[in-house]
Amino acid sequence: MVSFARLAGWIGAPLLLLSLIGGTALTWGHYNMAPVNIFGFFVLVALVVGCISFVFNFKTGQPEYQNRSVAELKLDLELAEEARVLAAAHIARATYERQYSYRDATPREVDRLRAESTTYRRWHNWLQWTLILCSAAIPAVTALYDPPQPGKGILIGLGAAVSVITSVMGYFKFKERGFNLQQTADAIEQHATALDLAIAPYNHPDEEQNLELFAENVEALRIEQRKREQQLDQPHQGQQEVV
Repeated sequence: MVSFARLAGWIGAPLLLLSLIGGTALTWGHYNMAPVNIFGFFVLVALVVGCISFVFNFKTGQPEYQNRSVAELKLDLELAEEARVLAAAHIARATYERQYSYRDATPREVDRLRAESTTYRRWHNWLQWTLILCSAAIPAVTALYDPPQPGKGILIGLGAAVSVITSVMGYFKFKERGFNLQQTADAIEQHATALDLAIAPYNHPDEEQNLELFAENVEALRIEQRKREQQLDQPHQGQQEVV
């Protein structure tokens, strides 16, 4: 995804700029390229700003493990799975130890949820800015062309882009998915902090009881998150039935 954004920014933007310059030079004195150049400028700005913002934010918010290659991650996963199987075959841990390990793994789960939330928010912001620029370009092109020919094609393209972007945002619901993931991550982190500080509802003298209650609450939050994801995947009528 990051490589695609870099490719679009480093290759797509210069090619678009060269195309506008070349088209203007070839049609100089024969055809008025001002409207096409204005439209191309809007597209160029949206492309550059979107790619830079996506690459920068993706690198800033992602966990360290996402910088590694897929092959390295698969190898680490296989080694960790083998080590887990061997350890499980020789050690039968008590319930308290399993609950403590569950608590110890909570920060990684919070990081994963926040990383996914950040990715969805970046997609939403990039599409939203593209939608704003395309919508702003429509009245500008309309004012430049009176009668509408030959700007009719540009207007059709802008209208189609607005429709496609609006449909994609409505179908995938990037904003809602990012909000739900962030909300779940914050709630899990709140429970983990309360457990560490031994405050309500984890202020019982028995630590095993606190860990058991913590595991129950975190699992309830994860189940609720999965239900919200299923509701977003359903059509509007299906969402009402699930609720």
